[in-house]
Amino acid sequence: MPPPRHFHPSKEGCHPPPGSRSQRPSAAVTGGVVGAACDTAAMKVLIADDHRLMLDGVKRALEEDGGFEIVGETQNGAQVLPLVGQTSPDLVVLDVRMPNMDGLQCLEEIRRRYPKVKVVMLSASTAPDLIEDALRRGASAYVLKTVDPTDLPSTLRQVAGGTVFSTIGMTESSTSSGAKAAGLTEREVAILTELASGKSNDEIAKELWVTQQTVKFHLTNVYRKLGAKNRADAVRQAYQLGLIQRPLGDE
Repeated sequence: MPPPRHFHPSKEGCHPPPGSRSQRPSAAVTGGVVGAACDTAAMKVLIADDHRLMLDGVKRALEEDGGFEIVGETQNGAQVLPLVGQTSPDLVVLDVRMPNMDGLQCLEEIRRRYPKVKVVMLSASTAPDLIEDALRRGASAYVLKTVDPTDLPSTLRQVAGGTVFSTIGMTESSTSSGAKAAGLTEREVAILTELASGKSNDEIAKELWVTQQTVKFHLTNVYRKLGAKNRADAVRQAYQLGLIQRPLGDE
C-alpha cells in the first residue's frame, strides 16, 4: 500500500484569491503536519481519486485558481480517514469508487467523525440512484468528472458556503435532448459515460451497481440504437451527440 502524500504550503501553493492583498506566510501546525499558513486562509482541500490523471486534473484546476491549499492526496480509500484526521481539511473531493474502502463508505465515516468537513463526491456516473445515494449519505454535492475544470473552484466555494446540494456538471438540456433523439435511456447514457472513460464491462458493472450481464444487455441496445459497430464507434457517436464530454483529467 503506497504511503499517503502530504503537501506543505509554499509560495507556489499559497496564493491569495484574485483581487486580495498578498499574504505573509506564518508558521503553523495542522493535524500533526507542520507547514506554513496564509494570514488569509485558503480553503484546505483533500483530494482522493484512484485515477492518477483525474487526481492531477483536480489538483491542477484548484492550484491554478490560487484560492485553495491542497493539504493531501491519496489514491487509496483506506488512507482517506487517516488523512482527514491528520490534515484537518475544510473539504474533501472524493471519488465514488476507491480501492480498499469504497468512497461512499468513506463519505459516511467522514460525516460521522468529522461533521464539519464537507464532502464533494466525484464520479463519471450519471446513474440517478447512485447520485441520490451519495446525497442521502451526506455529500454536499455530486460532481461529474465531465465538469469543466474552470468551473470546479467556484463549485467548491459554493459548496463551502452551503449553497450547492445537487449534481454539478450534468448539462441536462443538451444531454436529455441528445439522448431523446437517439432513443437512449438514462441508464444507457450512464453506461456510455463509463465506456468513454475506458472501463471494462466488469468495472462498469461495479461502478453502476449492476451485473455484467445487465451491462452487456444495455450495450447491445446502445449499439443498435446508435448503429455503432463497436465500443469505440459508440463512444465517438456519443461525443458527436453531446451525450458525453471530455473527462476532467484528459488533455
